Amino acid sequence: MDEYNQLTVIQTAQKLRAGDWPLQDYLDQAEAYFRKREPDVLAFIPEENRFKRLRKEAKELLEKYPSPAERPALFGVLLGVKDIFHVNGFPTTAGSKLPASVLGGEEASSVTKLRQAGALILGKTVTTEFAFFAPGPTRNPHNPAHTPGGSSSGSAAAVGGGLCPLAFGTQTIGSVNRPAAFCGAAGYKPSYDRIDKSGVIPLSVSLDHVGLFAKTAADLALAASFLADGWREELVITEQPVFGIPAGPYLEQAEPEGTAHYEEVCRNIQAQGFVIKRVDLFQNFEEIRTQHTILMASDAYQFHRPWFEKYEHLYHPKTAELIRLGSTYSADEVQKAFVFHEELRTKVTQAMQAHHIDLWITPSAPGPAPKGLESTGNPVMNLPWTNAGLPTLTIPTGTAGGNLPLGTQLIAGGWQDEKLLLWGQEFQQRFGKYN
Repeated sequence: MDEYNQLTVIQTAQKLRAGDWPLQDYLDQAEAYFRKREPDVLAFIPEENRFKRLRKEAKELLEKYPSPAERPALFGVLLGVKDIFHVNGFPTTAGSKLPASVLGGEEASSVTKLRQAGALILGKTVTTEFAFFAPGPTRNPHNPAHTPGGSSSGSAAAVGGGLCPLAFGTQTIGSVNRPAAFCGAAGYKPSYDRIDKSGVIPLSVSLDHVGLFAKTAADLALAASFLADGWREELVITEQPVFGIPAGPYLEQAEPEGTAHYEEVCRNIQAQGFVIKRVDLFQNFEEIRTQHTILMASDAYQFHRPWFEKYEHLYHPKTAELIRLGSTYSADEVQKAFVFHEELRTKVTQAMQAHHIDLWITPSAPGPAPKGLESTGNPVMNLPWTNAGLPTLTIPTGTAGGNLPLGTQLIAGGWQDEKLLLWGQEFQQRFGKYN
């Protein structure tokens, strides 16, 4: 059971592919651990005969790939899938009370790609309603009195709690990086549209990103190599990154405990010989937040309007409020918000070029996971980077009181995901907490 809980995606896949860890034995350990931990974490949508199904799928996988030499890279690795992704053989509820028959659709291309790489679906993970703020039952795996974050709450808790080594999430404001930090997982949000979103119920088509959770940046890079458009596996980086601190009102959003940890991480980076530059950025932070909300709410209204007209009474008040807000914006306001977010990407890119910065470094969340399950925490530290569509990576780097994880967020230039994850691997080896 300890082996199942502790191994990374890469370690697990290597043992399963070689036959050193028989696939049925792996599932036996997974089931024992699942029965022990899942009742306290509640990361997954309940499923009858989950492991009976998995043993059948594992048998089929073994019959398809009897030779270890021919087995795909993720052979037998268990995968959690956020319940806004369509997956063949599973209903999609999107954390809502709407009829599942209304919400169905073709399997997400991202899920299909990881299935083709050999992954087995452990199950659907809990999401906030339609990936907004209405929380589900999932608890923080390190302290069940605290939120796991959202909206990818189940996926983050599943990986952070060792229930599966890899899981899908999405991010529209901070729904990968924040819960990754809260749950002690590594979380990756790609550049906008680098990973195909087809087959995923949208919150905002302009801002949604498909993302991933795992234990390590190396695991995330392996999974991304099957998912990200134009992935460059051959990329090798020899130079050390120059880090940028985005000084100004944005960083002032962090809480004292989060700020203290962040400053300690920055001191450690400098102590190991890395260059860190302070650059004024996001001086118009409140405007960024306002324009992000306009774009997100108007997109949510446009997508949900047909369902909302029929099932308004079934929506959670928080989601309904967002949809109603989206109906109030004029076409000119929405267009302005769209242009604003395109221009923000350009401005951040220009700042990186002007100051020769490779990676921005920030807290992944204002502080540790808040107490209680009514709120999923504040995504403020992720919002501007998501608006700009830049690739982001959370690495667990510390622990606060109450055994609550703390994370650090790294941000690279647009479509520099490969560099982000390569540098992220070194960063995790040097400064990571949960390896």
